Amino acid sequence: MKATIIPIGNSKGIRIPKAILEQCNINKEVSLEVKDNCIIIKPVKNKPRKGWNDYFKAMKEKKDDKLLINDQVDLEMEDWEW
Repeated sequence: MKATIIPIGNSKGIRIPKAILEQCNINKEVSLEVKDNCIIIKPVKNKPRKGWNDYFKAMKEKKDDKLLINDQVDLEMEDWEW
């Protein structure tokens, strides 16, 4: 398939047909890579919390899931400074 390079401000771009975007599961972001004078476009899969559940289970099994900061609240306000 051929595509025409078009001006976009001070840059250049191409229009990628919807069918190709769907086939490659490209939604909003892509990563660009240059390899052997070719541009490789890959979809970015934003799943920032992927695998967290497994990591938390492993932490619990290793007993490495303790609080780092004391989160108790002094409701009686005994140690408060006024």
